[in-house]
Amino acid sequence: MLKDLMEQFETASALYAADNGMERDDDWFVLKLQEEMGELIQIWNRVTGRGRRKGMSDADLATALADETADVLGHILLFAHRNGLDLNAAIERKWRFRPYE
Repeated sequence: MLKDLMEQFETASALYAADNGMERDDDWFVLKLQEEMGELIQIWNRVTGRGRRKGMSDADLATALADETADVLGHILLFAHRNGLDLNAAIERKWRFRPYE
Protein backbone atom coordinates (compact mmCIF):
# COMPACT_ATOMS: atom_id res chain seq x y z
CA MET A 1 0.00 0.00 0.00
CA LEU A 2 2.69 2.55 0.95
CA LYS A 3 4.80 1.68 -2.08
CA ASP A 4 1.82 2.18 -4.40
CA LEU A 5 0.96 5.46 -2.69
CA MET A 6 4.58 6.63 -3.00
CA GLU A 7 4.52 5.88 -6.71
CA GLN A 8 1.24 7.77 -7.18
CA PHE A 9 2.64 10.84 -5.41
CA GLU A 10 5.86 10.54 -7.42
CA THR A 11 3.93 10.50 -10.70
CA ALA A 12 1.82 13.50 -9.70
CA SER A 13 4.85 15.44 -8.43
CA ALA A 14 6.96 14.70 -11.50
CA LEU A 15 4.16 15.86 -13.81
CA TYR A 16 3.66 19.04 -11.77
CA ALA A 17 7.39 19.76 -11.82
CA ALA A 18 7.62 19.19 -15.57
CA ASP A 19 4.59 21.41 -16.23
CA ASN A 20 6.10 24.20 -14.13
CA GLY A 21 9.76 23.91 -15.15
CA MET A 22 10.90 22.85 -11.68
CA GLU A 23 13.99 20.77 -10.96
CA ARG A 24 13.51 18.29 -8.13
CA ASP A 25 17.04 17.69 -6.85
CA ASP A 26 17.82 15.90 -3.58
CA ASP A 27 17.48 19.07 -1.50
CA TRP A 28 14.14 19.97 -3.08
CA PHE A 29 12.43 16.97 -1.46
CA VAL A 30 13.40 17.84 2.10
CA LEU A 31 12.95 21.58 1.59
CA LYS A 32 9.44 21.09 0.18
CA LEU A 33 8.61 18.91 3.19
CA GLN A 34 9.74 21.71 5.50
CA GLU A 35 7.74 24.27 3.50
CA GLU A 36 4.60 22.16 3.75
CA MET A 37 5.14 21.65 7.49
CA GLY A 38 5.25 25.44 7.83
CA GLU A 39 1.95 25.74 5.97
CA LEU A 40 0.42 23.06 8.21
CA ILE A 41 1.59 24.93 11.33
CA GLN A 42 0.20 28.18 9.93
CA ILE A 43 -3.28 26.73 9.41
CA TRP A 44 -3.11 24.92 12.77
CA ASN A 45 -2.41 28.27 14.43
CA ARG A 46 -5.54 29.67 12.76
CA VAL A 47 -7.64 26.65 13.77
CA THR A 48 -6.52 26.91 17.42
CA GLY A 49 -6.90 30.68 17.69
CA ARG A 50 -3.17 31.40 17.72
CA GLY A 51 -3.29 33.05 14.32
CA ARG A 52 -5.61 35.34 12.39
CA ARG A 53 -8.40 33.52 10.59
CA LYS A 54 -8.25 35.98 7.67
CA GLY A 55 -12.00 35.65 7.12
CA MET A 56 -11.92 31.85 6.94
CA SER A 57 -15.00 30.01 8.18
CA ASP A 58 -14.77 26.88 10.33
CA ALA A 59 -15.43 24.83 7.18
CA ASP A 60 -12.67 26.68 5.30
CA LEU A 61 -10.26 26.02 8.14
CA ALA A 62 -11.16 22.33 8.29
CA THR A 63 -10.64 21.99 4.54
CA ALA A 64 -7.33 23.86 4.67
CA LEU A 65 -6.14 21.71 7.59
CA ALA A 66 -6.96 18.52 5.66
CA ASP A 67 -5.31 19.89 2.50
CA GLU A 68 -2.09 20.86 4.27
CA THR A 69 -1.98 17.52 6.10
CA ALA A 70 -2.32 15.77 2.73
CA ASP A 71 0.56 17.89 1.40
CA VAL A 72 2.78 16.88 4.33
CA LEU A 73 1.91 13.21 3.84
CA GLY A 74 2.65 13.49 0.14
CA HIS A 75 6.00 15.13 0.69
CA ILE A 76 7.00 12.60 3.35
CA LEU A 77 6.26 9.85 0.86
CA LEU A 78 8.11 11.69 -1.92
CA PHE A 79 11.14 12.12 0.37
CA ALA A 80 11.06 8.42 1.28
CA HIS A 81 10.69 7.40 -2.37
CA ARG A 82 13.57 9.63 -3.51
CA ASN A 83 15.84 8.21 -0.81
CA GLY A 84 14.83 4.56 -1.25
CA LEU A 85 13.51 4.30 2.30
CA ASP A 86 11.56 1.20 3.31
CA LEU A 87 8.79 2.78 5.35
CA ASN A 88 7.01 -0.55 5.84
CA ALA A 89 10.07 -1.94 7.64
CA ALA A 90 10.59 1.29 9.57
CA ILE A 91 6.96 1.33 10.75
CA GLU A 92 7.23 -2.27 11.85
CA ARG A 93 10.50 -1.51 13.67
CA LYS A 94 9.42 1.78 15.28
CA TRP A 95 5.66 1.41 15.73
CA ARG A 96 5.66 -2.37 16.22
CA PHE A 97 2.95 -3.24 13.74
CA ARG A 98 3.03 -4.40 10.16
CA PRO A 99 1.44 -1.90 7.77
CA TYR A 100 -0.54 -3.11 4.81
CA GLU A 101 1.61 -3.69 1.76
